[in-house]
Amino acid sequence: MKSKPIVSILLAASLSLPITGCSKDPGQRINQQSVKPYSTANRHPKPVLLIVIDSLMDKPLREAIQNGRAPAMQFLLARGQFFPQMVSSFPTMSVTIDSTLLTGTYADRHRVPGLVWYSDREKRMIYYGNGFKEAFKINQPQVLVDAVYQLNQVQLSKETKTIHEELADQGKDSASINAIVFRGKTEHTLKIPRLAAYSKHVPEQMTITGPKWFSYAAFAQLDPVNNRRNVRLWKKYGMNDALSGQDAAFLIQQDKLPSVTIVYFPENDNTVHRKGTAYWGGIEKADKALQSMLNAYGSWERAVNEAVWIVMGDSAQSAVAKDRQAATVELKPLLNRYRIAKINQPVSADDQLVIASNERMAYIYALDAAVPLTDLAKLLQNEDKLDIIAMKDGQHVRVASGKSGKLFFYRPGGKDTDDYGQSWTLSGEPGLVDLTAAGNRITYGKYPDVLARLYGAVHSHEGRYVVVTVKPGYELVGDSSPTHIGGGAHGSLHEQDSLVPLMISGTGTRPRTLRIVDIKDWILQLANGNSNQ
Repeated sequence: MKSKPIVSILLAASLSLPITGCSKDPGQRINQQSVKPYSTANRHPKPVLLIVIDSLMDKPLREAIQNGRAPAMQFLLARGQFFPQMVSSFPTMSVTIDSTLLTGTYADRHRVPGLVWYSDREKRMIYYGNGFKEAFKINQPQVLVDAVYQLNQVQLSKETKTIHEELADQGKDSASINAIVFRGKTEHTLKIPRLAAYSKHVPEQMTITGPKWFSYAAFAQLDPVNNRRNVRLWKKYGMNDALSGQDAAFLIQQDKLPSVTIVYFPENDNTVHRKGTAYWGGIEKADKALQSMLNAYGSWERAVNEAVWIVMGDSAQSAVAKDRQAATVELKPLLNRYRIAKINQPVSADDQLVIASNERMAYIYALDAAVPLTDLAKLLQNEDKLDIIAMKDGQHVRVASGKSGKLFFYRPGGKDTDDYGQSWTLSGEPGLVDLTAAGNRITYGKYPDVLARLYGAVHSHEGRYVVVTVKPGYELVGDSSPTHIGGGAHGSLHEQDSLVPLMISGTGTRPRTLRIVDIKDWILQLANGNSNQ
């Protein structure tokens, strides 16, 4: 009897690996003006293979290649284009980033705010899996249902179509392999792993919608070999690079590769969290899985001639200091004048605040209408390790920072335009978000595309809340939230969390801008032959 919740906890903890989510040359900045896409029609478009490597970063990637540990990525780089600084979404956590990747929108439209958040509509916390400590304190069957079903079928906005849905509307097939956001138009029945299904709170199966070709850890595989080889408990129930590479190779070998295939390599994220931002062992493992895909063509040259290959990171990580006391920032003591909900109990009518920590960012919710958000912001400003403190203020976003009395306000629309063609109205101190505005031109500093990304988070879901991030080197901690002392963490708007590499082979095109939010439109152009390949 006692084993049932333990098994559910192990399953959810295993599946949390890909869900819990940067180096550049000093002084180098993104030059969006140099990115000019092509637009020449092609009647016979190549199939597109998009490989997402969790927490892939430029510097360890280069070191892995220099040490001969990433021959597949070295091969693709030598035969294509490389951009070391593509901008991620915000929060820089995998569920939000992947929702942006699939929908081509930020969180204000796709409505997936983060790994951990509070649903004002459901009056409960939403956890998609956030490590072992939290696992023992929260409703694990609900985490499983949220992460596998609710995320894709309910919480991801129906008003934004995914790339799989748009391709299906055009009569084109697509594939999703181990990606955590996958909504499409084909029904699939997922079989819950046998041990987890022993819990009376976990259904034996779930019906979801995804692309025609669908693979997701222990729940569904394409290659029968994977069911015997790569879905064991000690292999994260199939949420591993080997399964991803094998299922993609299976589609290639069976000549069933659709217009677009999205392949997710999850394991690098966990190794960087544990071993630090300079560690490239996870890249070596991902490269082996990528090699299996290239090998499926018979020769690597044939692979790049017959398909478009896109390899990218989703978010980066910044180093966390080795001293726990110095590295961690606790929000509760700053807000202890209010009653704060506890992680191991349902949110009650007496609770005034809820804190949802996402590593290096957090949402702080004021459930009590008598609690002003401006008061919460002032209390948070007593901590100088806090970086950006933001909230809605009418039509504006109001921004403050730790140990600073200055304020910055902005809203969409206006006379000032940024590198992405977005227009804004600004007032106050723009230095709080490290931007300059001169001659109606906005230039971003250490927070790339901060105005749009932060606006997305502040308007990402219902409720009254403050968005807060910490400076590099630090991590926010809550009730049993995971910490990565001496390792790496992400979540914030800072460039160290936000800039990821992009490599392209098999086409001379690239996205309209170097942002993950613009990848979807580019891939749809490739799939429709509306580009020069």
